[in-house]
Amino acid sequence: MQQAWIPLLLSLKVAGWATALNLVFGVAAGLGLSRWRSGARDVVDSLLMLPLVMPPTVLGYYLLVLLGRRGVIGSWLDRFDIQLVFTWQGAVIASTVVAFPLVLKSARAAFEAVDPQLEQAARTLGVSETAVFFRVTLPLAARGILAGGLLAFARALGEFGATLMIAGNLPGRTQTLSVAVYSAVQAGDDSTANFLVLVTSVTCVVILLLAGRLVPQHTLLKSG
Repeated sequence: MQQAWIPLLLSLKVAGWATALNLVFGVAAGLGLSRWRSGARDVVDSLLMLPLVMPPTVLGYYLLVLLGRRGVIGSWLDRFDIQLVFTWQGAVIASTVVAFPLVLKSARAAFEAVDPQLEQAARTLGVSETAVFFRVTLPLAARGILAGGLLAFARALGEFGATLMIAGNLPGRTQTLSVAVYSAVQAGDDSTANFLVLVTSVTCVVILLLAGRLVPQHTLLKSG
């Protein structure tokens, strides 16, 4: 049972890094889409939301094509002796891609809910655009963004398909919580599997409760 804590700690590290990356890229994309006025916006939004509906194994295959040693990005990284396949960093990338739409959708909905008159009032007082964002827009949208971040963390914590494809199943190195559950079931180790499933379930329920308290569910699912 003591070995069960190893994939748990690894999963927390992977989910933490994935959430941090998504809070940067997802918030930036959400802000851009909320401010962009173009007929192509819905097309771009649909493309960015693909990881939400695409099978994780398909996403994992795409990541392998891109990040493998013969891939477009992987072959370039190989020149610097950087390998992402079968590493925990690869698991971070997989979790980031899979959870990205949750932050994007929540951030976009939160930014679109900000009253433009409040932002305009700050501008009339001579506040720069950067200051308007950090002092007005971001604080008003913070609850929605945080809720999206919590959902992304829960999704990254339970990611399986893409992680298995890109990071593999190396105990102590790339074996995350969900992959460890799969391995325990395959090995007939019911006690370890039950413990890992219980930990995952409790963690996800707590995160969902926190996210629900921050923002109503209909706001989280708002498509704008």
